[in-house]
Amino acid sequence: MIKLFLQLKALKWPAAMLLAIFLLVGCQKSIDEVRTVQGLTMGTSYSVKWVSKDDETQAIQRGVQKVLADINSSMSTYIDSSELSRLNQSESLDWEPVSSSLFDVLRLSTHLSEKTEGAFDVTVGPLVNLWGFGPEGRVINAPDQSRIAAEKQRIGYTHISLNPIQQQVRKAIPDLYIDLSAVAKGYAVDMVASHLESKGIHRYLVEIGGELRAKGLKPAGKHWRIAIESPQSDTRAVQRIINVKDISIATSGDYRNYFEEEGVRFSHTIDPLTGKPITHKLASVTVLASTCAEADALATAFMVMGVDRAHQYALQNGINAFFIRKTDTGFEEVYTPGFRKYLAK
Repeated sequence: MIKLFLQLKALKWPAAMLLAIFLLVGCQKSIDEVRTVQGLTMGTSYSVKWVSKDDETQAIQRGVQKVLADINSSMSTYIDSSELSRLNQSESLDWEPVSSSLFDVLRLSTHLSEKTEGAFDVTVGPLVNLWGFGPEGRVINAPDQSRIAAEKQRIGYTHISLNPIQQQVRKAIPDLYIDLSAVAKGYAVDMVASHLESKGIHRYLVEIGGELRAKGLKPAGKHWRIAIESPQSDTRAVQRIINVKDISIATSGDYRNYFEEEGVRFSHTIDPLTGKPITHKLASVTVLASTCAEADALATAFMVMGVDRAHQYALQNGINAFFIRKTDTGFEEVYTPGFRKYLAK
């Protein structure tokens, strides 16, 4: 930098101009830029974008990976040694201590189960597995009613008791199976966001498997732009673009993960009350909430409810949501009044 200044001075330029050029060159590296790290976690991918003047990508990625590894080792049903797997494997009906992160997710999950009258239920795992959408892998044929009835005896969020003072969990039946796949990714997004904020980063977009949390604005005061996918199973297309800041976003749909038997499509979204995949016309729902864990869980609950019931629930509880319903001629959009302001023009 000094060498450049001396070379310019040798050209006998005015001192004020030399100083301006020197300051301009010196400040070029101190502008806000969007930094990005990416990777794999929880059987999917993650992306973390943030606004910073400094290139700290390696340190940020190490911190993000540590947060995600800790959550995965606590809540995964695919890892036999995870904290959740050990709880599922235990046949004890006594109070068992759990980590603060697992307790927080269970507390949120049971709270939302009560509010949604069981549409969201983290104990539905045996039915998810029975229908071939869990760790045990795909099935060729739909299970018969007797097997469904048998597995339904094992489910029910009311079989989970929580002791917030001692941070303990108790199962009411020995073979209760808890599956947090409909809330853990959202919780992980929140924890990554908290990690960024602990590092002084307050403008970011965190995404894990399609669940997101946005804070602040991009450089030049621009919103983060999020694409809502069109629920077409044979192609990938954008249904809508939304502009967001200071909000969490989660989308759930039945158009990617399913199997077919004799012309009937069976969705991966299982209704805990019937023990079967949903059969209504809701193809996709996008939910906005203050935390991504809540948005993630509500998106699943709304898929179980269907458009009419979910739309009414959203209106009554002040939740902004965007629904895409299947019709005989294509798709129809339904959204709460508050969602409109997020839609890109």
